[in-house]
Amino acid sequence: MVKSLVVIFVALCGLLSHLSDACTTLAVGRKATVDGSVMATHSNDGGGTTDPRLVRVPARDFPPGSSRPIWSSPENYPRYVGTERQVPQYYPENCQAGEARCQPFEPIGYIPQVNHTFSYYEATYGIINEKQVGIAESTCSSVFVASAVDAGGKALLSIDQLSQIAMERASSAREAVQLMGSLAEKYGFYGESRSFEGGAESLMVTDPNEAWVFHILADPTETSAIWVAQRVPDDSVAVVANMFIIRTVDLEDTSQFLGRSDMWALAQAQGLWDPSLPKDFTATFSDGEYAHKYYSGRRMWGTFRLLAASQALPAEYVNLKTSAPYPFAVPVDQPVTVQDIMAVMRDWYNGTAYSTTNGLQGGAFSSPDRFSGGQGENEVSGAWERTIGLYRSSDSYIVQSRAWLPNDVGGVVWFGPGAAHATNYVPLLSGMSVAPDCLAYGWQGVYNLSSSFWIHRLTLNIAQIKFDTMIEEIRALQSTLEAQSLTLVNAVTPNTTVASVEALFAANAALSVPSFSQLLHSLLFTYADNYVNYWSTTGGFHSVSTGYPAWWLEAVGYPNGPPPVTSSTSSTASSSSRHGARYQRIATAEAAKARATLAVEGADTPAWTRVRKHSSSSSVPAAVSSTTTPPHAAQRRTACLTACAEAHVLHRDTTLFATCTQPCLA
Repeated sequence: MVKSLVVIFVALCGLLSHLSDACTTLAVGRKATVDGSVMATHSNDGGGTTDPRLVRVPARDFPPGSSRPIWSSPENYPRYVGTERQVPQYYPENCQAGEARCQPFEPIGYIPQVNHTFSYYEATYGIINEKQVGIAESTCSSVFVASAVDAGGKALLSIDQLSQIAMERASSAREAVQLMGSLAEKYGFYGESRSFEGGAESLMVTDPNEAWVFHILADPTETSAIWVAQRVPDDSVAVVANMFIIRTVDLEDTSQFLGRSDMWALAQAQGLWDPSLPKDFTATFSDGEYAHKYYSGRRMWGTFRLLAASQALPAEYVNLKTSAPYPFAVPVDQPVTVQDIMAVMRDWYNGTAYSTTNGLQGGAFSSPDRFSGGQGENEVSGAWERTIGLYRSSDSYIVQSRAWLPNDVGGVVWFGPGAAHATNYVPLLSGMSVAPDCLAYGWQGVYNLSSSFWIHRLTLNIAQIKFDTMIEEIRALQSTLEAQSLTLVNAVTPNTTVASVEALFAANAALSVPSFSQLLHSLLFTYADNYVNYWSTTGGFHSVSTGYPAWWLEAVGYPNGPPPVTSSTSSTASSSSRHGARYQRIATAEAAKARATLAVEGADTPAWTRVRKHSSSSSVPAAVSSTTTPPHAAQRRTACLTACAEAHVLHRDTTLFATCTQPCLA
């Protein structure tokens, strides 16, 4: 029964592949950093149910002949339930997803176990182990896909499981790459879904001396894997943003390349490659960008423009797969710091023509965030610019490996719960024994302000009220806390022991919750109702109305005043009213479905009532409305251009739109 529930849960996760696949990763060589460390980054951009917890997996010893269980990989909460892995956060009694989903997972298979496994940090994937081996993940498209053995397929290993096994067994990046590749060849690899968007994976794999880019996909038999890895030059940065980047492969040069020996014979047999062509891995095995053009390439360009601007790489191109506008890796203009990498992870192409704060799309207060999904996107085709910093990130991190320090204090994970632009990256040493509770607990299903995830999630949601102003105060606090963290990290010496500093690092991580909680109260007080509220030095209270910026007022037609009720606008209002009624019916039906689902799962009490069990607040309403009011009724718009735009959306009539806008532009 439990196994079947896991299969269903994995299938549901597959329906969300367009969200959960979308991660950005960087790898930076040791000569490209200020201090000589090797770094990699990962953003987990999975959406509203991706498990955001950071946990510590202990080192263990096993008797000869033991087997290592392989579990399914539902990346949404809970990613694993059971006691076998000896991680308290995964124990059934600590699971908050309801009885059905909190049953211990059953293995879907086994591989031989080794006698000793290393300790490591883990979120959705393995992060960094006690030997300073780090990993960062990004899902990619591919020409071949496979299914797991518990979903009717023949493949045993997901990238989640491969990354965990590498953390358990590998003492170097090269060893990790070879181990994952050989295991996948033997036991089979499956991606997050069978869609072309979720069929393959890429990992940045690092250690104190080097960084590798690892690509993997299923083979045509769906029982094995095709894989390749390329070493990142020491003076360079590489970026994987949901598409392969390794181009010409030379497996005879084992100092730079590793991979499946017969991959080109397989490609030729499938009609994907001809011996007269270059051995271009991406051109042969990738299925290109998914979601839309620039979904991957813009993030690559965005990173290179910040760290290697002198290369003057193009922001636009014909086809990312076939045109190859960007090299595998690019030398940095100057050695980068951890803070430089944090800035990349928070980037939305600030200061460029592609910045998502530009124009009406960002609203009056220039929010960079573009929300996805919903009925609107079912009716209107299109795409938003894909940024690196993303509102729906469950977490992001930077792994840092330092060759001049002992392994247990040399490795660092800078972990940031929630969206990067609202988080505080906190450092933890690779040899620490536990993950702080503020990072190890908390998820989207339970409102919990003792967790860093919820504090940072709340921060970003409040910032949407007046983003352009509030983000500056958020940045100021980030800068202060992260500078304090950097001082703590830089104080570690070859003589430092983990035991002597673990409590300091844990306390530093815990500072996020009270610090950002205080900031949230300050933001709400200061900017409530779009005023600027403050006490003067003389003791008087002031509340100054700030209104909207002039450019936005001009853009939405404010100078024209409320539009007259003409036959055109009356028709639009009537159609909009009917359209709104249809949305009301849809909302009511969807709410009924949601209530039925909750009843089936045994959660038949209102959401806020369930939350109250985990919250100290006593003022939370007992229930919420089951319907919504459509926001787009044209008669409620006060701007002529906006009303015409609504008419165009409703009627898909370009002529009507042009006629409607004439008096607006007169």
